[in-house]
Amino acid sequence: MTLMPVPGSTERLHRLRRTLIEAPPDERTTRLAGISDAIRRRVLEMIRHARMGHVGGDFSAVDILTVLYLLVLDCDPERPRLPGRDRFIQSKGHSSGALYATLAYAGYFPDARLDTYMDPLSPLNGHPDCRKVPGVETSTGPLGHGLPVAVGTAIAARLDRSGRRTFVLTGDGELQEGSNWEAALTAAHRGLDNLTVVVDRNRLQQGARTEQTAALEPLADKWRAFGFAVRDVDGHDHEALYRELSAPAEPGRPTCLIARTEKGHGVSFMADRVEWHHRVPTGDETARAMEELSR
Repeated sequence: MTLMPVPGSTERLHRLRRTLIEAPPDERTTRLAGISDAIRRRVLEMIRHARMGHVGGDFSAVDILTVLYLLVLDCDPERPRLPGRDRFIQSKGHSSGALYATLAYAGYFPDARLDTYMDPLSPLNGHPDCRKVPGVETSTGPLGHGLPVAVGTAIAARLDRSGRRTFVLTGDGELQEGSNWEAALTAAHRGLDNLTVVVDRNRLQQGARTEQTAALEPLADKWRAFGFAVRDVDGHDHEALYRELSAPAEPGRPTCLIARTEKGHGVSFMADRVEWHHRVPTGDETARAMEELSR
């Protein structure tokens, strides 16, 4: 099965972006919140169909992805390999449901293809495959790989004398992998101010809280010590995310944006609960979650 962009999706995305940018902040926030919850509902349908997935981490990342694709990234769904495009790498590849649903919303492929999530021979695997899914810049799944690749794409942009930017989304538990810190050293050494790391700081990982497993705090100080300009944001506040992700970089320094999020955000019985790292909701739980996400 080959995934093809939706005809006219580029113009649709650009028109939506113009509408959102020109809207008053309250109206923009309301619209983005509605889109984010629609994406969460779609993810729920996908995970119920597949009987597999990572709903908690999907839901913590959705608002970040919505703002990136609808307002921030210089991208073209109908030409996903356009050389001058911004690069987005989702290092926490297990949260593929959120990424696929956002890509479909942006028009990289038809929404109906989401119904094949994790089916045999479907390109929509449990972890994103850049050979099969348009809009996926690099295959991810093994944690700690996304940031090193992102540093490479940022260096490549420098060599090309291109103004394209690189954004990478990492999980917080993922930062226990040492490869991230090797990459961070390189990014700061090379002054990659075209690189932004977004940390999905939901404070939970498989089986426990991050601070019980291998403590990350003081996380902001660690990134600063590695040479990054560090900012903090509410990862579910669309307007704050838009402001921070659009802000000019500090010259000569890569950026780390620590997004304070909640695993399972948007559904009361999933929120901040470690068991929803990869639990599949029952039919009754799905109905309750859909109701909460439709209010």
